[in-house]
Formats: sequence, structure tokens, C-alpha cells
Amino acid sequence: MTIVNYADKIIRELEQAADHLPAAETESLAKRILAGGSVFVAGAGRSGLMTRAFAMRLMHMGIPAYVVGETSTPGLEEGDTLLIGSGSGETKSLLPMAEKAKSLGGTLVAITINPESTLGVLSDITVKLPGVVKDKADGTSQSIQPMGSLFEQMLLIFFDALILRLMEMKGQSSGRMFGRHANLE
Repeated sequence: MTIVNYADKIIRELEQAADHLPAAETESLAKRILAGGSVFVAGAGRSGLMTRAFAMRLMHMGIPAYVVGETSTPGLEEGDTLLIGSGSGETKSLLPMAEKAKSLGGTLVAITINPESTLGVLSDITVKLPGVVKDKADGTSQSIQPMGSLFEQMLLIFFDALILRLMEMKGQSSGRMFGRHANLE
């Protein structure tokens, strides 16, 4: 099979998965973000990279957003939101920070394949995305892609779609957002 064939299969998978994005939970999340407070994001591995991309777009919108673990990240305060991307919802390094955020009066959001996971159950808002948990991707799953690739790609697509919804809700344009783009590159 060629790279073009694989790319076509991946795009078809993403199209099918996009049909299952949850509208109600997404709207609740958008309203929560616009309600105020800072947004903190966390995730491990490739899921973490997708949450970092989301934090950047929130910053471009003028919404205070931080990546957990960075040296310039302030402390979470009551009324802030911690958003965690975790396919399994069981990533051991993420669960203690979820519990800490709740104890500080933060709103906890889980973006996961498994809403019944420890993280999903603990969260105030749980958004279920299509995908395959990486250690369950054994070649018999609904994805041709390795490990958690489908979830990670859907996470980025979901975040970009959420940004578009937030832009619509705030009456924000791409041009206005570009004014907050890094200028020391």
C-alpha cells in the first residue's frame, strides 16, 4: 500500500469519527471556558502535545491559558479550569493533579475515550471522543492506525473545532487573534 492509500484511509477514519463528536458536552465546555478564570491543560505524550496546541489557541483568543508543568505556569485558583486529555482516563501521572485541582475549587474537564474511567468519573465535564486506547490497539480494533493515533488526531480536531465555536461565541476573528501571535520568532 502507498502513503497516499494510508492517508486516504486515515482521512476516512477521521470523517467517521467526527460524526460522533458530542455536541452537548462541547457546548458545556465552551460556556465553562468563557465563564472566566484561567484554563490549565495537561496530558501525557502525544495527547499532551494536542493540549498544548489548544492552550496556544486560547492564548491567541485572549483567554488566560497555561500548560501544567511549565516554569511560568501559575497556581490554579478557585474558579479556574483544568482540562486533561487522556485516551484511557487512567494515566497515573495525571490523576493526582486532577484530584488537586478539584480540592482547590477548580473545574475539572476530561477529554477521553472512556468516560467511565477514574478521570472521567472525577470530572465535572467529560467529553467522550472516538478512538482506541493505545494498549488495546491490537490490530482488531476499528482503527488501522497504531496505538492511540486516532484519539490524538481527534483531540486536535476537537480542540480546533472548539476554538472555532469559542470564536463564534465571542465574535472573535482570526485577524484579531493574530495580533496575539508570537512576534519574536
